[in-house]
Amino acid sequence: MEFCADPSVLGDVEWWLCYLTTPKQISFYESFGTVLLLLVLAAPLILLLGIAGALARSSRAAPLRWIGNIYTSMVRGVPDIVFFLFVPIALDQTFEYIRHRALCPDVTAPVRQGADFVVCAAAKLPLSTAPQSVHDIYGFLLALVAFTIVFGAFAANIIHGGLAAVPRGQLEAGEAIGMSRSQVFRRIHLPQMWRFALPGLSNLWMILIKATPLLFLLGVEDVVYWAKELGGAKTSRYAFPHGDWRLGYFIALLIFYLLLTWLSERGFRRLNRRYAAGFST
Repeated sequence: MEFCADPSVLGDVEWWLCYLTTPKQISFYESFGTVLLLLVLAAPLILLLGIAGALARSSRAAPLRWIGNIYTSMVRGVPDIVFFLFVPIALDQTFEYIRHRALCPDVTAPVRQGADFVVCAAAKLPLSTAPQSVHDIYGFLLALVAFTIVFGAFAANIIHGGLAAVPRGQLEAGEAIGMSRSQVFRRIHLPQMWRFALPGLSNLWMILIKATPLLFLLGVEDVVYWAKELGGAKTSRYAFPHGDWRLGYFIALLIFYLLLTWLSERGFRRLNRRYAAGFST
């Protein structure tokens, strides 16, 4: 807006109108969508990985059972922040190493040079010439993988317990009427498992919501990043100088997370009622 060019001559209403529509403020609003997008994408991936991990733990094949047990035990036994920092770096360097070998076969220098990881320019992910949006999407996808791996291990443990809690008689009844093992699993075992696993999964969902500010630590410009960036004191060097407004910005985050938690509780309460229907409590 043209009248925003000189904030020093604006009235209060116009000043706030201009301030709340700056490009950085728009990025702050969009960062709420980043958090919601992470939750929407991570939830089904975590469930799929959790089911796969639970089935691996229950498998009759020893190697699969070992993989399932090692995955859930290792991830649950290591501090989350360590995995959140380790997974993106490990994935990024693995991808770049593979590209380095494929795209730069003439480069014979080792990629490990002391503490540095050096690959040719063509192997960089994303390329240095790529637009900023590509860098943002790539960083977000690495963070999504990290969240999926970490919370998938907890989901696997919860779902494993839910599968074990389904009465054996229910499964034997399915087998008695001629169902195959896969039919028993899809039509009886898995649907009844949710009734036992939902309380644990609801807790895991709440923890996942609480963990989303870790996006900031993974280099993603999320709500915490922008609240800290915009809330800090701005001097006369900035277009819209103001004092330390971090408290106000963080109160906005508090309201956002409380609202998200409240809606989640209502949603899980409905799911619990749905899956408990027909069962005595």
